[in-house]
Amino acid sequence: MAFIRTVLGDIAPAELGVCYAHEHIIIDPSFATENEPDFLLDDVEKAVAELKELKAMGVGAVVDSMPSDCGANFYKLVEVSRQSGVHIVAPTGHHLAKYYPLIDQVELDALDWQDWELLFRVEIKGSRKIKTQFRGVRAGLVKIAALQCWDEATQTVFKAAAKSQKSTGAPILTHTEAGHFALEQALFLKQHGADLSHVVLSHLDRNPAPNYHREVLRTGVTIEYDSHFRTKQQPNPTLELLKTLLPEFPDQIVLGMDAARRSYWKSYGGSPGLGYLYGDFRTQMRAAGISDELIHKVFVATPARVYSFKEKS
Repeated sequence: MAFIRTVLGDIAPAELGVCYAHEHIIIDPSFATENEPDFLLDDVEKAVAELKELKAMGVGAVVDSMPSDCGANFYKLVEVSRQSGVHIVAPTGHHLAKYYPLIDQVELDALDWQDWELLFRVEIKGSRKIKTQFRGVRAGLVKIAALQCWDEATQTVFKAAAKSQKSTGAPILTHTEAGHFALEQALFLKQHGADLSHVVLSHLDRNPAPNYHREVLRTGVTIEYDSHFRTKQQPNPTLELLKTLLPEFPDQIVLGMDAARRSYWKSYGGSPGLGYLYGDFRTQMRAAGISDELIHKVFVATPARVYSFKEKS
């Protein structure tokens, strides 16, 4: 039976509710925040306050996308979920090299795909014998990332993600750099056995080319958009993509904020706040003629499908 794995335990897909598909709820002091202090999102109370606002708007879940060892704190996510009442799905995985100290990255690049697959599998299944950063909290997906290249280290991690999905049933979430090389990601994951119906490729609206998106979507993956609040262009490129592509691919597009900066969070004194997506932008979607049925698919039905495990792991 399909299920969603949250930081508080497994739930039925129907319990997920309205879901933000790509977020950063907690980023603790780390190499990433040393280089970019605006990434620091370490305050549980502020996260709870922001997510309580989402809960009041009708949002039931967020998918966190910060994997181990680059600012993730899974115990904090547990507390945020408990106190806010919002389901949080947290990832195992590996982010871009720039988020790790060079000395660590050299060691990580030396790992083979079996090493990575073991780590992902342990953090998904949980283990008392092998201690990881999760320490009792089980991961609900595998998050991986690639720049505009397909070097050996990147391929190793992507292959491990595909293999770990086969062994655990876990969904996969990827980072694309400015929306590029998404097709290469999809085809590579498929080549190594991944079920693309449980794969999400992020940030494609940063490359707002509808025909390219069509080519990617035809592989069977789901794509995620999150540039709706960043752009100054009019008409809004993300909104135009949704108007164009949702009628053709109603079950393969999801939305997030990817608000990995203090300056985006109301609770840290920034704007527009996480509520923008299900508030102002959803209003814009309706005004643009996108039906409530399609909006429900984007926020509820598609996340529940794509972020579910195919079988109990």
